[in-house]
Amino acid sequence: MKKHHLLMLGAGFMQKPAIESAKKLGWKVTVVDGNPKAVCVSLADAFEHIDLKDTEALIEFAKKLKATENLDCVFTAGTDFSASVAKIAESCNFHSHSVEAALNATDKSRMRSCFASYGAPSPNFIEVDFDTSKRISEYVLKDDSWPFDSKKLKKKFPLVVKPVDNMGSRGCITVFSLRELVDAVKTAVSLSKTGRAIIEEYMDGPEFSIDSLVFEDKLIITGFADRHIYYPPYFIEMGHTMPTAFSEEQRNIIIEAFAKGVKALGLSCGAAKGDMKLTSKGAMIGEIAARLSGGYMSGWTFPYASGLNLTEQALFLASGEKSPIFNDGNLQKLPKIAKGVWYIPPKEWSAERAWISIPGKVASVFGLENAGKLQFVKDVFPRSLKGENVVFPENNVEKCGNCISKAATRQDAVNAAESAVALIELRLEPDDEKTLQFLECRKSFPPSAFRVSADVAADIDNVDDGLFFDSSIGWECQIPHSLREYLEIKDWNHKSMRDVLNRFIEIEPKAMIHMRTFWRYLIRGSLQGVLFAADSCKKNKLKYKKEGIDEKIKSSI
Repeated sequence: MKKHHLLMLGAGFMQKPAIESAKKLGWKVTVVDGNPKAVCVSLADAFEHIDLKDTEALIEFAKKLKATENLDCVFTAGTDFSASVAKIAESCNFHSHSVEAALNATDKSRMRSCFASYGAPSPNFIEVDFDTSKRISEYVLKDDSWPFDSKKLKKKFPLVVKPVDNMGSRGCITVFSLRELVDAVKTAVSLSKTGRAIIEEYMDGPEFSIDSLVFEDKLIITGFADRHIYYPPYFIEMGHTMPTAFSEEQRNIIIEAFAKGVKALGLSCGAAKGDMKLTSKGAMIGEIAARLSGGYMSGWTFPYASGLNLTEQALFLASGEKSPIFNDGNLQKLPKIAKGVWYIPPKEWSAERAWISIPGKVASVFGLENAGKLQFVKDVFPRSLKGENVVFPENNVEKCGNCISKAATRQDAVNAAESAVALIELRLEPDDEKTLQFLECRKSFPPSAFRVSADVAADIDNVDDGLFFDSSIGWECQIPHSLREYLEIKDWNHKSMRDVLNRFIEIEPKAMIHMRTFWRYLIRGSLQGVLFAADSCKKNKLKYKKEGIDEKIKSSI
């Protein structure tokens, strides 16, 4: 096998599987990144400090390496620079999707237009820019008016707004009125490299992730996972599970729609990653990218579930070698979904789950080691550590970490990943204004950790705050009667209310906190909320809102 020289765009954690796979094959790896301290710089043979947005500099560097060090392939994974890969490949005569196809798969407006022209199922849309938001503003005060061509986009809320050229769900939001649309368009446009966004029809139904490889008019589906999306109006992926729990028939309908989208974009040599929906109208394409997925799917959960190193197979295509999975003998063993489309069925199950935080600054992180020791848990990847600021996520890059499992059954894989997440605790610094504002907030977003009825919330608000929650006597005799039915519900990090209360007593056996404050902060912020209350009491600086946030709570411990 030839020893290739690979140019890798990106040296972040999501590029680790590609760098390690190339090195395992005996290839030379040169990485480029705008961050000289990127976590995977040390894994490569050589590093060049180039901003990945500087396509011309990347092309010139690639030409230089080709002339002097026999560079013969280029690759990326988990980034939005697949068009740069295609442009480098075209300039250096390497193997890749065409530049036109890569641009189609990078710009959501172009992408939607390609789908519409080819008849691939996707929502109706319009392209907008900053001036559009001004025009929408003029219509806000006009009753029954609509600033767009109804033939292209009907006045039917909800609608979804997205930047045309960003990833990780940055700037993606559901809107329910013209007034909301104004701000959403401004935000999405500001997050676009080209100052453009799309407004599209809302797609109902469950969501799925697909990884695939395409070569010589053959498409192999290498991963099909259920995505777990929460916290509207945003689209926060709290994990995925592979393989899907949906039927073979439903899976194949979705794959056929995806395959049509791949054709529509013109993708022909390399990876293709899809976000798909199964709506009340049938399978619909969310988007398709000309790369392997990020989010721990292509580099972790698929290899765990299938035993196949997908990244290695994609590298073969980039190098000009035929990936072994495209050999006729192998294709004959795979389930055939449609003409030219095959599916690699996993042998086991793998689940990925994220953990998140309420806003604040991390004082400490506990439980990482114990989480990694659980049966079936393969990886624990923290993102937010001591001293870092955290927020409740509005996109998929603001989560705090991820746990990944592998097991022989779906339930074991899911339970392992969720149990691992439940063991991890981010304790926040006390008396932080952002944390306090979150805990006192009653907006629908960000949501509360435990969702209780309005009547129960009112009961808690009526608790006598002259009383104190006393850890030394346990929680069972102090919990309001109306909360007892919620003891087994779980928060966003898979901790039940009962588990949170037990853990708090274990951590703070002598705490005394105003009774109303304790239960409100528990409902709103789970364990983080009540620990914040206890820690702030210790500093004698805890404040809470009644009509403002000026009144100091008289607390003692």
